[in-house]
Amino acid sequence: MNGQLTWRAGRMAALILLAALVAASCTKKVQRVGAGEVRDLSGKWNDTDSQEVAGAMIKDSLSFPWIDDYQQANGKKPVVIAYGVANRTSEHINTQTFMKDLERALLRSGRVTIVADSDQRRSIRDERADQQSGLVANPAAIGQETGADFVLTGVLNSIKDRDQGEEVVFYQANLELINVTSSEKVWIGDHKIKKFVSRSSTNY
Repeated sequence: MNGQLTWRAGRMAALILLAALVAASCTKKVQRVGAGEVRDLSGKWNDTDSQEVAGAMIKDSLSFPWIDDYQQANGKKPVVIAYGVANRTSEHINTQTFMKDLERALLRSGRVTIVADSDQRRSIRDERADQQSGLVANPAAIGQETGADFVLTGVLNSIKDRDQGEEVVFYQANLELINVTSSEKVWIGDHKIKKFVSRSSTNY
């Protein structure tokens, strides 16, 4: 009888210890970091990649003659609309965030004007219609939208090479600026990012 009680007590102690170890391993710790701090955890496309590519490609686009040619011919800054970037990688990537990084980099240059995309324009037109119906005082005038001179569009691709616990991920962003009137491509740019990811055998 005493032996059975001792066995049960030992088993209970072991279960309690196991539960404590599981609880300790599941403890979650959250640490705030700066928005500009690089934390490349998985090797996948992240916010740092988006900002790096956007900054480099917009800098390259502004070094091409299209912008000076337009200003000399028209006496004003060119108007650009961002149509979007197609995600052809194997990952789920928020390309809208990437486009916003591109728009911000263009605006920061001070050399172009950015207009709202198609979805934003529809919402603005609905708001303008409400104003014209008399629901809002001092309504905005109809027919004063700024038309785009150039369209910014592109595609994001990736290639992965994996062997056991090691992986190389290669990203390539391709962007184009197209003249809305003539359909001429006035700039074609690309930017590449290559990452090496090493995983321990216990986690792979």
